Order: sequence, then structure tokens, then C-alpha cells
Amino acid sequence: MRFLPVNLSHILVELTSLKETLAFYEAIKQANIAEIEDIVPAAKTLLIQYVPWLITAKELVAILRNIEIKAIAMRQSHLLTIPVHYQGEDLHEVAELLGITATEVIRRHTEQTYQVAFTGFAPGFAYLIADKTELYVPRRKTPRTRIPAGSVGLAGEFSGVYPQQSPGGWQLIGTTEIKMWDLSREQPAFLLPGDTVQFVDVQKAPVTVSLPEKKQSINALSFNKDKGLYVISAGLQTLFQDEGRLGAASMGVSASGALDKCALHAANRLVGNPPSLAALEITQGGLILKAQQDCVIALSGADCTISLKQTTGDIAFFSTYQTIDVRSGDEITVGIPTAGIRSYLAVRGGFELSPVLGSYAFDTLAQIGPRALQNGDVLHLNDDNASTGIISQEQPSFSLPKQEDIVTLDIVLGPRTDWFTEDAIKTLTSQLWQVTPQSNRIGLRLLGDKSLERQQQQELSSEGTCIGAIQVPINGQPVLFLHDHPLTGGYPVIGAVAEYHLSLAGQIPINAKIRFNPITLFQEY
Repeated sequence: MRFLPVNLSHILVELTSLKETLAFYEAIKQANIAEIEDIVPAAKTLLIQYVPWLITAKELVAILRNIEIKAIAMRQSHLLTIPVHYQGEDLHEVAELLGITATEVIRRHTEQTYQVAFTGFAPGFAYLIADKTELYVPRRKTPRTRIPAGSVGLAGEFSGVYPQQSPGGWQLIGTTEIKMWDLSREQPAFLLPGDTVQFVDVQKAPVTVSLPEKKQSINALSFNKDKGLYVISAGLQTLFQDEGRLGAASMGVSASGALDKCALHAANRLVGNPPSLAALEITQGGLILKAQQDCVIALSGADCTISLKQTTGDIAFFSTYQTIDVRSGDEITVGIPTAGIRSYLAVRGGFELSPVLGSYAFDTLAQIGPRALQNGDVLHLNDDNASTGIISQEQPSFSLPKQEDIVTLDIVLGPRTDWFTEDAIKTLTSQLWQVTPQSNRIGLRLLGDKSLERQQQQELSSEGTCIGAIQVPINGQPVLFLHDHPLTGGYPVIGAVAEYHLSLAGQIPINAKIRFNPITLFQEY
């Protein structure tokens, strides 16, 4: 068992097998360690998030070393049946790889009973493992850019079903009509860790499947046009964001939430709200709203102007970090930032929204939460005003970066730093990395003159990743994961941004450059 550094609030536990990993996962949960916030199990690792002001990494490791790994009863599992149309694009290629017929592939796949080992990659995506692996095949050399929802695939020792349309490199052998992820159900994920699964060939035995019960559909936005804020222009991307959703890892859902939490908290304090209340995250300005009731607002984050066009035709201009009194009929325009890229607009009392899995944040990868704003929406405000006194002395927590700036981010080396050459580690920390236009809330795609070379070339089993992880794909050009990143990943992570610099990372514009500053040496605990 190895204990590897990740950042200042996570460690990675590496074990020898999936069976040992799941047993240790259950043992830790039964130990009920109060300082642990979340655990993401994967093929041979556990990513553990802890509260750093309550316990140090070394203290946590000492506790974990004393937990006995033994056969522990998993939670009561359900035997679930998945009917499959075995007509996948890669069925015959899989047969050739294994030296058997397509019919034999289907027979082996349907005669096995699988267990949900862990979830990740996307909400509802379950990694299924059989006691005896008879269909071990590698991932495709070139991943597909689009795989339809319901596709049944193989990768290594795992089987899985894609819950939504997404890119992917699994070998596709069939399709199913069962939705693996459905927010209208009381339990959105069809498969949870510990469940057992039987695949059935629908051509041989038609199957009736009992699906989880439906619940009332969620209407994220209200369209009553009498009161609220009318959206004239939604801008490039305007989303509802809050602190994010913790505790949904078992369903394959990451935290998401505001990229600049410092700015989110400041905007809420300026209008007298609790700091974590949902606000609008506005990327690159351009949001235009028409007030259809009196309200109090504040804008924080990216350095931009906000104008207020009154019914008289007069226009007043305000800077960020000011409390603004808005009257019904006023038109609010958020300007284009001169520094930073994300602004946060809070309104006194907050917005009237329905939570999704306990949060109002929209996850752009998982497509979970109140949807992005569109022209013509009406944003209703909460009448139940539990606001407190306004704090008027807010200011930015850091100097906002511009396109021509070099931004230094502190990083913790690990957990897979030793997978890279010494030269690659020097390159990571000495070379400037340019933020490319392919960047978004999922991650910053970086470009450097020199790529990062690995000394360990074997395929990495999927393992949990954290916000701020610096993942290195095969091309050697790193991706800095932001808040909507996949819960698990199959490329090695060379380091991770320290938590106190995550808000800064969320404000770095395209074409700015990043310098990584290691604050630790890489070493196991």
C-alpha cells in the first residue's frame, strides 16, 4: 500500500488490486473518520479528501495504516438486468482481437455476472468487473469524438455503458435502451457501487426491466414574466453557480461550483447574503438584464464596468465590488473585462431555483443543474428575504490576470510525478505554459515549447482526480483540471494546484502564460 500526495486536502492510496481497493474503501467508511469529507474509489486507488485544518496528511495516513483490510460485506446489492442489442461497431474487431467469433463474444458477455466496482468519467458511468475476466481488450488507439448514449463497451477488464453522448475510447459491442442516468428518477444513477449486473441478448430473450421510480420533473428556471430580471442578452456563457455539490461521487458526479469562490463570496456579502448562495457566473461579460422589480445587486470578480440605464434614459456607471440599488425598468449591462474573465452577479435574497443533487451549480461536463441562461429568460428572485447587513468594503482577493501576463501558480507534486523523467519535471516548473482557446470550465489546455516525457509508458488504470490536477495526456501537453473535470481519469497527474490558487486559476484568460511553482518535493507519506 502506498500513500501519495495530491494537493493540500487530498491524498491518493494505491493498492494492489480492485478487490483490495474495494475492501479498504468499505473499511474506511466503517471506521467513520470525521475528518474525511469524500472518497473516490477507482481500479487500484482511493482518492481521499480530508479537512486540512482538522488533520494533517501524515496524521491521516497514520490512522489509515492501522485499519485492517479484510473481507467486509458490501452494502446490500441489487441484481439488475441490462438488455443489449449486440450490434456494436467494434464487435467483430473485438472477436478478432480475442481470436474467437462474434457469437462467442456475446455468449461470454451474457454468461458473466458483473459487479459495479466504481463510478467515474461521467455521471452514471459504472465500471463493471466480473470474477473471471474472459473479454480483456485494450482501448481503441484513437478515441471516438462522439459515442451515443446507451453504448455498451469493453476496456481492459471492464464493461460499461455510456450514460450520455460523449467522446471515448472503449470498444463498442452493443447498445441498450435503459437510461443509465436520469435526473427525473428518485435515484438518478441506474447503477451504484456494489450492484450486480447481468447482460441479456434481447434477440434471444426479450426482457422486462423494472426502472427506478420517477419523481416530479425539475423546472430550473421560471418563465412568469411579471417580476424578476428579464434576460435581454445572456452573453457568451452565464451560469448559476454556488459552492458545488459534494458527496455525489458514488454516482460519478464531481463538485463543480464557482471557479472563483472568493469573488462569489464577496458578491454575496456585498448584498447581505450568506457567502455561499447561488449567483450568476458571467464569462467575458456581455450580460444584459432588464429589472422588472426593485432589487439590490453587486458584481465581483473580473475587472469590468457595469452600467445602469434608467427609464429616464440616463446611464450610470459602476465598478465592481459596489452595492447597486436597481429600480424596476432599469437596464443592467455587464461590460467586457479588462482583467480576469469571470464575473459574479449576486442579488439580495438570491434567485428562486430548484436544487439538483443538493446544489444550484451547473456542471458543463455532466450537464447537471439549472441550465445556462438564454435570451428571453426571466430570473425570479426570492421573496423570502433572510439577508443580513451589507458589507461594503469588499475587494478582489488577488491581482486579476490579463492576456499578456505571466501567472504563477503554486503546485504540489504528485501523485504520479515519478512516472515522468527528471527532465520533464524540470520542464514543468521552468517552462512557461500558454493557455489555449480550447480551455473551458472543464480545464485549461496548455501549450509549451517542450512536452513532458514519461519514463513509465504503461497504461494507467483509471483513478480519481481533483480540481487543480495537472493531467498529462500522451502528447505531453498538460491539462489543468478546473471545477467541471471528470471524476476519474486514465492519464497520469504530475502535480496539482494548491487550493489557495484555484480561484486565481479560474480567472486566467486565453493566451496568458502560467508558471508552475512547486511548494513541495515529491515523496510518499
